[in-house]
Amino acid sequence: MRKASTLLLTLAIGSPVSVGISAQDKAADATRPRFTQASTNVFRRFAVDLAKMKEFYGDVLGLGALPTIGMPGGGQMTRFRAGTTEVKLQPSAAENQAPSGAIRDVIGLRVLTFFFPDQAALAARFAQHGLPSPDFQKTGGSTTTRAMVKDPSGQWVELVVMPGAAPATFDKIEIGLTVSDVDKSRTFYRDFVGLDELPPVTDAQLGATKYPFRLGTTTINVWSFGKGTIVNTSSAGIQYVVVNVEEVDARARAQHIRIDRPLGNFSAGLRTVWLGDPDGITNYFAQVNGRQEISTR
Repeated sequence: MRKASTLLLTLAIGSPVSVGISAQDKAADATRPRFTQASTNVFRRFAVDLAKMKEFYGDVLGLGALPTIGMPGGGQMTRFRAGTTEVKLQPSAAENQAPSGAIRDVIGLRVLTFFFPDQAALAARFAQHGLPSPDFQKTGGSTTTRAMVKDPSGQWVELVVMPGAAPATFDKIEIGLTVSDVDKSRTFYRDFVGLDELPPVTDAQLGATKYPFRLGTTTINVWSFGKGTIVNTSSAGIQYVVVNVEEVDARARAQHIRIDRPLGNFSAGLRTVWLGDPDGITNYFAQVNGRQEISTR
């Protein structure tokens, strides 16, 4: 029982980094989430061979492997580290039926972006594992290059190579969302989730304007190509680790936020509420049971 509890605490916390609460924050809406991790976590469900996913995210991309987590009711979650973020991979046979397509054609969490210092070394790992060489393109007049590839489950991954950048650059991760209404999504991530909104960025390669929102080493980019008819909210989602999930739930109900899975004990050590953004993209908030030591009032 002790071993199981330890695993579940690890699942909830990910890579904990204490985030101080300023006087300004204390004066803010008391039900605003108080994060205990200086980033978000992200999960991807897949229906392909687990070995292929582990090979891609571990051996090819070079993410650090973390211990596998046993899930309530059976099954396991495979975990990788990207800075303070966890990338969580969970097998699901239902993903065989999940919609797929170009980034602009499907509403949902569409892109994970990782940063690298050496293009030649990264391309060599793709070749060593029998994968097509990424088509790197220069960004403006800088030395930065970018390439879009798909992981073994057919989900998009962006590779950004920044030679000579500060080491902290390579601890970052970006999460790209294709949404139907930018204004509604911006309101959700800024005013409900409480992320810091950054100035918009025109992305010529994407063909859209990005609206970035930051939490520590994670940036969530929101963009839109208009209302889409294809929606995939099952394949991926975002996790936040908080100190008082009851406050998150209360605020969600007060603001009529979509509730996917009601507030409850996901396990003996983990209490969660699963919410949907305006398009139904999963945003779930997790608290290790009993941890409400940071006052938000």
